[in-house]
Amino acid sequence: MDARLRDSLKGLDLRAEIERLRKERNAVILAHYYQTPELQDLADFVGDSLELSRKAAETNADVIAFCGVRFMAEVAKILSPQKTVILPDMEAGCSLEDSCPPDEFGAFRAAHPDHISLTYINCSAAVKAHSDIIVTSSSAEKIINALPKEQKILFAPDKHLGAWLAKKTGREMLLWDGTCIVHEAFSETELLKLKVQYPDAPVAAHPECPAHILDHADMIGSTSAILKFALESPSDLIIVATEPHIIHQMEKQAPHKTFIGAPGADGKCSCNMCPYMALNTVEKLYLALRDLKPELTVPEDLRVRALLPLNRMLAIASGAATDLTPAQTMPPVTGD
Repeated sequence: MDARLRDSLKGLDLRAEIERLRKERNAVILAHYYQTPELQDLADFVGDSLELSRKAAETNADVIAFCGVRFMAEVAKILSPQKTVILPDMEAGCSLEDSCPPDEFGAFRAAHPDHISLTYINCSAAVKAHSDIIVTSSSAEKIINALPKEQKILFAPDKHLGAWLAKKTGREMLLWDGTCIVHEAFSETELLKLKVQYPDAPVAAHPECPAHILDHADMIGSTSAILKFALESPSDLIIVATEPHIIHQMEKQAPHKTFIGAPGADGKCSCNMCPYMALNTVEKLYLALRDLKPELTVPEDLRVRALLPLNRMLAIASGAATDLTPAQTMPPVTGD
């Protein structure tokens, strides 16, 4: 399919065409850190998913072209309902989103009415609508610490992130059994081999990694936090345990340093490239801008319900709602 698409567009200067369409459509192009270097270099903004959606909302763009996965484009639409949101490939999903079907999560929530639902942003809009507070890997700890000590917590969908947060905060949490296929693919054996080979190199890992990887990390944090650590670390060589395309930004901003992607079982980092992110290509971005499709839409009633827990996260993370009590939590949403 991609080969045929490339052949059909042969002779076109895609970069020039994308620049032309960006202006004609009054579009802003967003690229997540896990996108290919080509897409990152075409983007107006490169970053974490929520950060990108918030930046896009602040622009006067009419169109948001989100080079990322579907739940990220949904968040952009939730925050910017008046803008047209396009995704180069609508099949660009997420294993965490797939692991948490809305109906099953709604039933899970209903079975634990005394628990407040903290839901990682890597989920569908329908799951967000079932949640009390959305969290990111960078905001989750602060939000958990803002909750009363006696408040029971349900955390979804990433069990590894949830377990790490439970360990860090000392809070017991009921965890949904979801994982990220990218971060599950890292090999402890191969990572230890790297650490033997480069004993002075710090390991920076994303908290979606299993505990047997995090146990060997010198720094654990979000993609933006990993990038900041890599740039500010005094070490000239850093091992990176997250999707390896973030290394493109590291190399651009610190070309004097060496960054090594943590390997999978095959001893290479190629198996840790996100297959969903890889569905987006420069060719598909061009077609999306040309045709304004595939367009990501969110029904207004669902958008409003999903926006509430997002706004509560932003308020708590900013310190505007640090006295959160269970009485303030939303009741579980029934249906989708």
